[in-house]
Amino acid sequence: MNRLLSRSLTRTPIFAARSPFIPPLRKMATATTPEFNKMLYAPLAEIDPAVQNIIDKETWRQFTGLELIASENLTSRATMEANGSILTNKYSEGLPDHRYYGGNEYIDELEQLCRKRALEAFHLDPAKWGVNVQPYSGSTANFAALTALIQPQDRLMGLGLPDGGHLTHGYYTAKKKMTASSIYFQSFPYGISSDSKLIDYESLSNQAKLFKPRLIICGASAYPRDWDYKALKTVAEREGAWLMADIAHTSGLIAAQQLNNPFEYCDVVTTTTHKTLRGPRAGLIFFRKDLEHAKDLEKRVNDAVFPACQGGPHNNTIAGIATALLQAAQPAFQEYAKQVIKNARSLAEALVAHGYQLQTDGTDNHLVLWDLRHLGLTGSKVEKVCDLMGITINKNAVNGDTSAQTPGGIRLGTSALTSRDMKEEDIKIVADFLHRAVQISLTLQKEAGTKKLVDFVRVATQKEDGKVGFEQVRALRDEVRQFASKWPLPGVDVANLKKPEGLHYE
Repeated sequence: MNRLLSRSLTRTPIFAARSPFIPPLRKMATATTPEFNKMLYAPLAEIDPAVQNIIDKETWRQFTGLELIASENLTSRATMEANGSILTNKYSEGLPDHRYYGGNEYIDELEQLCRKRALEAFHLDPAKWGVNVQPYSGSTANFAALTALIQPQDRLMGLGLPDGGHLTHGYYTAKKKMTASSIYFQSFPYGISSDSKLIDYESLSNQAKLFKPRLIICGASAYPRDWDYKALKTVAEREGAWLMADIAHTSGLIAAQQLNNPFEYCDVVTTTTHKTLRGPRAGLIFFRKDLEHAKDLEKRVNDAVFPACQGGPHNNTIAGIATALLQAAQPAFQEYAKQVIKNARSLAEALVAHGYQLQTDGTDNHLVLWDLRHLGLTGSKVEKVCDLMGITINKNAVNGDTSAQTPGGIRLGTSALTSRDMKEEDIKIVADFLHRAVQISLTLQKEAGTKKLVDFVRVATQKEDGKVGFEQVRALRDEVRQFASKWPLPGVDVANLKKPEGLHYE
């Protein structure tokens, strides 16, 4: 080991046999490096094989499985390189040219570049729009935006969680205020039509007349249709309210100009960067700079991010965001976004052809909301059986649900599969896997003899005489793995990928 630590190494393959992705090592320890510092130069596989094994297992899971969670995507090799860079070492509280620490000349350059690219990716005039690129996540970005726009106990309206909204838009139950947005502000949810399952803009307008919100939030985490931002702006102006769009799910599609543009009507726009935008896990806050009634909005947003809601920015992640935004501004990304929507529509059409029910009967964006209630199945059971098969989905409430833990629906998204090169005909194969998974779930539920999830899991994972569900799960799992393993995985040399030890599902 001492020989390895003292050897000078100037070139290391990006893809090594032990790990699917290892950034180049810059320099090894010297002969005079103290013993207590030698650990700083050892590769992960050597210094911490337990963590390396977990990374290897997750890599294998992503390679041999199908990622259909609508809030996930596969980022690029370049973004991973930036996000795993030496920039993680630097602390830089404050903004460019106004830091609380020295040595930030290159961090300032990076953050200014990231801001510029954010405005370019979304086709925004820098004289009218600014952006803060420091939020650690979409939830942090949302609370910082609320902190900037309204005062504690002011009123806000957001789409209700059972209708596709997000926790950070003011969610609460009859017994408990669940998130900071409902704890520190008064919130009132608007909803979708019980008939069309589309946003009920007329009802929203009438509710706003009575509730008098200071802020209206649009955007959702499980709404498969586009938004009428103009209608919302009319309501907001009438009530003297701010209009904020949370485009966390659809930002990549909006940047690619495939959906309606919230920047035409909204005062503030927030987003994550890791969903359809295909970057690292973080958030952005865009804000208007040309508002006569709020000339200080830029300062309010920046102060709300730091020091009000978080500390120093994660500079390595900002580098990853900058790289992802550069990619999002390319013509090729527009073609990617178009294919994401085509794939989502193909998935929706295939499921309907199998006789299933979808909320809104289709999709305008990257996601499909699948209603399983008429089958007598919960989303939690289908999620579990799909996990066993290597199909990653998530249970989700559909309109009319009363339980977030045992909802009657499944949310599906096509961003990650599109990032693995799949197109409409491939998505139809995936839809067939999903259909068979549901049919197997019905068999498992019958064989369990109860509706309890624990009994359902038992018959899915344990071979029992006279019961066929277990064998059906294993057979479909083999098909899914064979199909998924045909496709590339960004950032990973799949040709040299080796099956790791300790996988949960063999």
